[in-house]
Formats: sequence, C-alpha cells, structure tokens
Amino acid sequence: MRTYHCFWLLFWAGQPHQSFLTPLSKRTSGFPEKEKVLVLSGNSRQDLHRSKRSWMWNQFFLLEEYTGTDYQYVGKLHSDQDKGDGSLKYILSGDGAGDLFIINENTGDIQATKRLDREEKPVYILRAQAINRRTGRPVEPESEFIIKIHDINDNEPMFTKDVYNASIPEMSDVGTFVVQVTATDADDPTYGNSAKVVYSILQGQPYFSVESETGIIKTALLNMDRENREQYQVVIQAKDMGGQMGGLSGTTTVNITLTDVNDNPPRFPQSTYQFRAPESTPLDSPVGRVKANDADVDENAEIEYSITEGDGYDMFGITTDKDTQEGIITVKKALDFESKNLYILKVEATNTHVDPRFLYLGPFKDSATVRIQVEDVDEPPMFSRPAYIMEVKEDVPLNSIIGTVTAQDPDAAKNPVKYSVDRHTDMDRVFNINSGNGSIFTSKPLDRETLLWHNITVIAAEINNPRQSSRVPVFIKVLDVNDNAPEFAMFYETFVCENAKAEQLIQTLSAVDKDDSYNGHQFSFSLAPEAASSSNFTLQDNRDNTAGIFTRKTRYNRHETSTYFLPVVISDNDYPIQSSTETVTIRVCACDHRGKMLSCNAEALIHPTGLSTGALIAILLCIIILLVTVVLFAALRRQRKKEPLIISKEDIRDNIVSYNDEGGGEEDTQAFDIGTLRNPEAIDDNKLRRDIVPETLFMPRRTATARDNTDVRDFINQRLKENDTDPTAPPYDSLATYAYEGNGSVAESLSSLESVTTDGDQDYDYLSDWGPRFKKLADMYGSMDSDKDS
Repeated sequence: MRTYHCFWLLFWAGQPHQSFLTPLSKRTSGFPEKEKVLVLSGNSRQDLHRSKRSWMWNQFFLLEEYTGTDYQYVGKLHSDQDKGDGSLKYILSGDGAGDLFIINENTGDIQATKRLDREEKPVYILRAQAINRRTGRPVEPESEFIIKIHDINDNEPMFTKDVYNASIPEMSDVGTFVVQVTATDADDPTYGNSAKVVYSILQGQPYFSVESETGIIKTALLNMDRENREQYQVVIQAKDMGGQMGGLSGTTTVNITLTDVNDNPPRFPQSTYQFRAPESTPLDSPVGRVKANDADVDENAEIEYSITEGDGYDMFGITTDKDTQEGIITVKKALDFESKNLYILKVEATNTHVDPRFLYLGPFKDSATVRIQVEDVDEPPMFSRPAYIMEVKEDVPLNSIIGTVTAQDPDAAKNPVKYSVDRHTDMDRVFNINSGNGSIFTSKPLDRETLLWHNITVIAAEINNPRQSSRVPVFIKVLDVNDNAPEFAMFYETFVCENAKAEQLIQTLSAVDKDDSYNGHQFSFSLAPEAASSSNFTLQDNRDNTAGIFTRKTRYNRHETSTYFLPVVISDNDYPIQSSTETVTIRVCACDHRGKMLSCNAEALIHPTGLSTGALIAILLCIIILLVTVVLFAALRRQRKKEPLIISKEDIRDNIVSYNDEGGGEEDTQAFDIGTLRNPEAIDDNKLRRDIVPETLFMPRRTATARDNTDVRDFINQRLKENDTDPTAPPYDSLATYAYEGNGSVAESLSSLESVTTDGDQDYDYLSDWGPRFKKLADMYGSMDSDKDS
C-alpha cells in the first residue's frame, strides 16, 4: 500500500510577535515532515519576518496517480484573524482552482479532487486569500504558493522508432559500429531511477552486442560473411529503474543487412563486375568468373579472355574455361589489404575464330570493367621467400638434408608454425620435411636421368589454428653424377663389299651419354680386347667423339662368312670413368665396281618393310573390286525394296479423289451405276490393309442385302450406322465420295465425320494394337478421351 507525504500550509494572523502553528492533519502520511515556514508579504516569495499579518506554509507535494477513494488532502490555510466565528472566508485561485483543487472556505482545508499525472503537468501555481465574509474585503494580501506533483514510475521507455534498418560491410571486425538506438522515458529524470534507461539485447547473439548505457549496437562475431547469411534481426530491450527488477521495459527490432559462321560478337551482359578476394588468397587461385554471351555455337562461340589494362594488370591473370566459355580471374601475386584494397581491371573477350566475311559488322570483341575488392583477414604464416630453389646430387644418401624453408606468423601473436609437404605434388613421397624446423630431406633414391626437377609444395600452418596455412613452391634440381656409361647414338648395322680394298672406311660411329657434362662429353673408342688382334676390321678414334671402322684385308667372301659382329668399347672421361661395350653388325654383300651393293643375304637391311610395285598394284586392284561389289550390292537391295503402300487410288487414306463428274439427278442413270450402292456383294469384305500386319484379325462381317426397292437414303443411313459401329473400320479419317446428287434430298451431309454417333461412343484403345504407324493417332484420340474424363 502506498502512503503519501504532505506538507501543510498554515495561515498565520494575529498580534505582533505572536505566532502559532496549526497541527497538521494526518490523513495522508508517508513523507518525512520537514517544516519550512515562509513568511510572505503580498506576492513575494522571499523569506521574511513580519511583525503583523503574514502567510506561513510548508511547500506542498502531491503524489501522482493517487488511487484512494477519498479526495487527496493537500494542506490547510489559516489566518490569525480567524476568531472561529465564521467571519472570514478562504478563497483559492490559480491553476486548477475549483476544479482540480478545492478549499473549504470556512476551515481553509485544500483537497485534490482528481488523479494527477506529472507527465501532463508537473507544477501547479495557486494563490490564496482570506476575506471578510460581510464586507468582502481581503484581510490579508493575496499570496502565491506552488504544488509540485511527485513522480512515480508509471511510464515505460519508448523507442524513437518501431523498426530500425542498418547495414554494415561483411567481414567487419568485432566492435564495428552498426547503429544507435534511443529510448526515452516520460518519468521525472531528476527523481529516483524512474527515467534511468538501460539497454540489453534479447535476440541477435552471438552476432551483435549493445552498450547498456548508450544503445550503440556493435558486431560481436568476427568475419560475418554475407554469402553465408545476409539478413539479421536483432531485438533490443530498454528497461528503466536502471535495469532493476520491477522496472518497466520496451523493445524494438533492428534489421541488419550485410553488402557476374561467326556473325555475332561476344557481349558482356553487364559493363562492370564486382569481386571480393581475401588477402590470404593463394596464388593461381580463382577470384571470380566473367562470361560474355555469344549467339553463335560451337567454335564460332569460343571466346578468349585477356586483361588489357588496369592497375591490377600484373596482380591478376585470366584464363578461359573451354567447357563453360567463362573467364577465370586468378591471383598472380600475393595480395595485401594494407597496401591496396581495390583493383580495377579491363577484361576483353575476343572470338578465337573470326570469319573475315563478317568483319564489317564491327569488332568481334567486347570489354568490361572488373573491380576487385581485397578483404582483410587473419593472415596465415608467411614464408621468407616466394619460392625456393634447391640442388641435390642424385647419389645423395637417404635422409640427407637438402635445404630448409622458413615461415613466420605475421600476426602479433606469433603463433608457432608446423611444416608439411603437399603430397599432391609429391605423390611418390621422394621428399619429406621436419615439421618443426622446415628441413627438407630425401626419403627415396634420386635419378637425374629419370626426373631432373622435382617441384613440390610446402605447407606452413599455425599449430593453434591449422586452417591458417600458406604454401610455397620448392624447386629441387637433381645434380648429375657420372653413373651412366656412354652408348651408341643409334643401332649400327652396315655392310662391306666382297671386293673391298684394305683400309677402306665402311662406317662412322658416334656415341651419346645420358649424364650431363658441363665441359662437354669426351668419348674414346676402341675394339674389345678379344677382337683387337683377330678382327678383320680396324677401329680408328677420331678424337671428336666419333670413330671409323676400316677394312683390314683386301677381299671378303660372303659364302664363307656372311656377317661379322664387331665389339666396340666406349669410355667417357668423367669421374668415375664409365664404359660400355657395343656391337656393330657388318654384313658381306656383292657390289659393283663403284661400290654399290647388288645382292646380299641381308636385303631386309635395305627394304626392311618395303613392297614391290607389283604387290602394290595387286592390293589396289583388290580394293577397287571390293568397292564395286559393295556398290552393286547396295543397288540390288534398292531395287528389291518393298512396293510403296499407296500406289493407286484404291487406298484412299488421306486422299481426296475428285471424279470431276456431276450427275443429272435421280433421272440421270448414265452418270453412275447406282446399283453398286445397292449390291453389297460387290464389296470385298475380306480385303485386308496392306500397310500393317494386324495382330488380331476380326471376322469379316456380312452386310445384309438391301431390298431392291430400298430408297438410297435409307441404304446410306444403314451403311453409315454399320460403319459407325464396325470395330474393323479404318482408324484414319477418310473421305467417301458417293457421287450421287438427288433433287430435294433431305439426307443433308453424308460424311461419316458428322455421324450422329458421338466420339464418346467410340473406344479407340485398339489403335495401340495396330503397330507403330498408328501410334500418333492413338495418342491423339487417347488424349481427347482423357480430356473429357477430366
């Protein structure tokens, strides 16, 4: 229950130097009574001490929103000239006098008649006066006093807007300003905590936060990505009483938004493209794709993309995706947000196959502007070099260290780094790395002749956050050691004439070595020891990495020895010296006096895979005969092709037969033999269709013979009814021309298309059994039935 503190107003009137204070009523209580006597003269508010008449009162306070059943007591007026005989009358004027505030004119008691609201009016200024009831003259000057309305917490905080809309860049840092919300409280800010507002967030965590005193909303989560989520809805609460229990509150909603024959040239659908690239984007990684549309197809629509100009000309590259005809923009150099965060490129799309006939239409190319925004991110470790080049000998022992890479975390935290080899670049696991110090060592034997360069990639990642990693290429060159013997540059197989002379050159030899030589190879040639003394040939080293084979005797006999195998030793001059023994095959052949070979037991040496002219002619004749046979066979098959379905006017399917004959009426018996219509025996009921082989043969129906005196109209109606109900009737539309014209005939149209039998009475399911030629018609009539059913 609320209690109220009131200060009483005392009116003092009397003789000089006499004063008294009327006891205050205790109708309402609760405030500590602090009496303050103000002596006023007239309308003055200064503290005075009068020797004669004066107004004396305590300052009046009323609590707003009084809920009692009686009038709220304010205070009491009293004059020292009031003898209690009713001769004085107390009157009240000013704000709310007579309406909100009333006074007992006899006793001077002041009361409030209504509930007061401080937010509507906080202060009331009134004037009090005592007058003589008989004469109406004032016995004291009119004086002014104030009634202040004391505040209670009866108003909740109200936001200036029901809904706030704001936007911030994506990937913003934690604590980035978003928007400030403001709530006001109509209660008295000078009294208590009724108007002290505290802000809190009800919805939107952990993405955003709000300052409790200012209402400033900030980001609370790092790297919010617009591509993942663009819209956020945050609910903010404002609570008075300093956020304490029992305070009133209000809420508002904040919507936060986080911000791609050739006669047609390529055209970009838009003139400007916007892309974003984190500064940690690896080299050769794609940043975005652009595509120019070309109305042509196949090779005429092939497009080649290039970067022609721009401040990022050397930072980015572009390649063409042959499958999608898109331009893929990639990073060529490392990006740095702190150095430059925006690049502008000009990308050009050009047709690769231009037809000169259409050059007059204009250039077959188009260009677009690409703006690339570099985004700031938590940077991964950085290597001391953009690339490493190392050398190692091919005979190095296993687990030998060949070099070291170094990377550090560029952030202030300086997190420790661990190293690893990207196994996609070292599938055979030839190399390994110490994860702690970055030392690269061999794990398998090396062979320069097999692979000269090993291009591997080393990954450096933070131990605390392995997702933060970077890569560096390491190019390892395998150095050569002399571990390969020289060998012939080719397989040598030569001949010597039977009539050859001594010391005659028959073959020059050369050699190669797989090993590398910085000063050039130097080979030496010699005959093998076992052939040096007994050989029929000699070997001369020319000292220029070649050697010549010479005959040692004057004549050779191929019937005695047809083939000689000459072993030759080849050595290099590197360390350690490597040598090999190669064999030269020498055949003995018959030659003319000029040394030209005539016959030899090794004719395959000259024509190893050749064919004689006669053999080639025979093969060509066989091919021609085979082609003629194929042509004749195809011609015969065409002659034996089946007779076409429609070869005469007997088959009237989809045909309109025009007789160009007009009869003279029923009296004209020469125009057409009407007996044909009357004689059903003339109809061949057993005639089957020739375009398909029906799976089910219906028994032919025998039509009843019409009476001789049957009227033509009745006959036609009878035949029409029979055909409408005949299941063997053709499934296609047909035009039956009866060539009969009567005088005043009431038969009207004789076409079966206007039969009295409706389509709904027909069942066309049997059409699907008549073969593929009637599939289309079956689908048409089947769909009509389904439409009617629906």
